[in-house]
Formats: sequence, structure tokens, C-alpha cells
Amino acid sequence: MPPESPQATPAIEVSGLTRRFKSFTAVDAVSFAVRTGEVFGFLGPNGAGKTTTVRMLCTLIRPSGGSANVAGYDVSHQQKDVRRSIGIIFQDPSLDDRLTARENLRFHAMIYKVPGEEVKSRIDDALEWMELADRAGDLVRNFSGGMKRRLEIARGLLHSPRVLFLDEPTLGLDPQTRSRIWERLLRLRRERGTTLFLTTHYMDEAENCDRIAIIDHGRIIALDTPARLKAQVQGDIIHLLTEDDAAAEAEVRQRHGLEVTRGATGLHFEVENGATFVPGLVRELSVPVRAVSVRPPTLEDVFLKLTGREIRDDEASGHDKLKNRLRRMGRAWR
Repeated sequence: MPPESPQATPAIEVSGLTRRFKSFTAVDAVSFAVRTGEVFGFLGPNGAGKTTTVRMLCTLIRPSGGSANVAGYDVSHQQKDVRRSIGIIFQDPSLDDRLTARENLRFHAMIYKVPGEEVKSRIDDALEWMELADRAGDLVRNFSGGMKRRLEIARGLLHSPRVLFLDEPTLGLDPQTRSRIWERLLRLRRERGTTLFLTTHYMDEAENCDRIAIIDHGRIIALDTPARLKAQVQGDIIHLLTEDDAAAEAEVRQRHGLEVTRGATGLHFEVENGATFVPGLVRELSVPVRAVSVRPPTLEDVFLKLTGREIRDDEASGHDKLKNRLRRMGRAWR
């Protein structure tokens, strides 16, 4: 984590921030602070309140309660100052694919009133930074998904924001492209000191954060470094899939006194020494074992331990209708 003096003003300060859509509370009195130059992550399933929190911090929707300061400005009363101080990489595509890469950036520079004499150099630097200089004159409609994402990040950096918000920055991209984007983001923090605030439900992505807030049902249920969060899970994680998971769960609880979580992919539980425990477990179970694995704990295990359920990528489809409805309601509430 980058060094910060005790007197430094946090990049983001949030206290009791709440957002209600009629009778539905999307964000429920969350409080946290993000240090200047920190990579801070919101980890949780789709529909947990991540995007709604970002939209409030970026002044796209007004809070129903609580307060928040971004780059030293109040999101409710100093919206223009907040907007000048931040960059936003939206979850949904926001480029004009009828324009070239350079034209998209030039339009952004005009909106943010980048000084005319600096526009060309800033665009050149942003394209070079995201390895798109050789495609500057190409129409965006001909770009791959990864190239479009890199162009969106280049656009977000054009006006030199103090805080860069990234809402699911690599959603739907292949692992190699995701890795390249993260190399650039971490270099951005390292070389420019930019504060990065991201939402994600990718576990490997969350490991890049200095600290993580786990959010579920609109509430922060844990906030710490990835290492300290994983330390909450003791020993090894056993994943067990049988012909009858309900019967297997009852046997494991009764014989070993373990806390067992049954999910869509089988049973999960913690043991002190998994390599020693598993052979005996397979022999003693009365139901056939289809698969069993032993591994060290991950952030997904932390979420499972805290909430009793898994973060699953395929949850996205199940929440699309709700999220779209909330977006429409959010526009009506502005």
C-alpha cells in the first residue's frame, strides 16, 4: 500500500450513506474511508449495492441519507467539483462506436474543458498509456472488447482525475486481457498516485486491492486487507460433491462436529489438515462421492463464511432485471 502521512485527507470519506428506491433499500448506511493512492475494492455479488454506491459517489444519483466526500468535496453539495476530480469507467459500454478512438477522447476533453493547447498531448499520452496509439484513427466499432475497455480507461484518465472509479472494469473479458488491464491500472497507481476504487465479483481481481469491503444486501459486512480477510478462515477448505449432499452434510456434522455449508456446487467446510482428513472421510461416508478437493482459503470462502452463500458469476443474469429497474428508478429520482 502506498505510504500516506497521518495528516493526509482521505480520497473518499463515507458516513451512513444510504440509498432507497421507494420501499427497497439498495445501500444501507455504509461507512468507510479510502486512503489517497489506495486500491480499494467493493466485493460482492450482483445486486449487493456496489454499483449504486459508486453512482452516489460519482454524483449520478443523490443519497437518501448519510454523507460522502470525494477528493475533499461533498457529493450532495459540491457536485461539479467532485466531477472534475474523478474519472469513471462504467460497467456498461459508453463509447461512441461511430467515432474513432481519438475522436472519442477529443469529445471527452471538450466536455471536461481540457485546455486546448494540452488536448493533443494528453490524448497521445492516454492512448500510449493503454497501448492504443497505433489504433487512434480506427473506428471503435472495429475494436475487440478488451480494446474498448482500454479506450474507456484512457478516456477516464484524460483530465488527470484524483480518483478513478471502475465498475466491474474487466467484466466479460478473457483472462489474458484482464491481466493486461490490471498491469496498467497498478502501474497507474504506482507512477501517478491515482486512487482506484473498483467494484468486482472476480476473486482474483480483488486480490489486487490494498483493502476490500465485502458488501451484501446493501451493507458492509467486512473490511480489511485480502490477507487478513482470508485469515478469518482457519485451516483448509474441503469441497465435497456426493450423490446425496443432504445425507453427506448430516453425517459430516454428526461425526465430526463441523460447520457445513451446502451450495449449488456441493458441500464446503473447514478442517485443520485437509490432506489427512479427506481419505478417512471418503471411506466413512455412506453415500457415493462424486468429487472432493482440498485447497487453501480464498476470498470466496470468506464471503461464504460470512453470508452462508457463494459469489457466483452466473448470478449476473439473475439480477439483470432488478438492476435495470433500479437504473430507471435512479434516473427518475435525480
